[in-house]
Amino acid sequence: MPQTKKESLFFTTIVCFSMVISMSAYNLFLHGQFSLNKLFAGLIPGFIVAFILDIFVVAIVAKKVAFALPVNKEKKIHMILAVSSCMVLGMVFFMSMYGVIVQFGFTKDFFSYYSGAFVKNLIMALPLQLLLIGPFCRMVLEKSRQSNLLKESN
Repeated sequence: MPQTKKESLFFTTIVCFSMVISMSAYNLFLHGQFSLNKLFAGLIPGFIVAFILDIFVVAIVAKKVAFALPVNKEKKIHMILAVSSCMVLGMVFFMSMYGVIVQFGFTKDFFSYYSGAFVKNLIMALPLQLLLIGPFCRMVLEKSRQSNLLKESN
């Protein structure tokens, strides 16, 4: 887990980017619209929205909820799972909304599209984060610590 503001910003950036590119590809495949052009065309705006939501909304609430859960706070893995799960729920909540609005607009069918998108995205995002992206990004964070890449300057 990040220990400094610099590490936190680095970790948030790599997790957010990894999740946005993965979930964008997943959604394009789901809708039979995958192409590298479409993936990269939506990547920057999707990343910007996700990054802002992550830092200013979801992380704040997710950490409060995770620390209020009845988990063993002494065990690092319990806290990682609690915080990551809460983050995924929050990000899927907002980014599914973003995706539906970008794809279909805010129409009379919005809630139908949104509920379907939320479920499909949660089914993919939770295991993706807990089993692949989270562990990979924590490994990258640890390697960057060992190489003093993220050392705080005085």
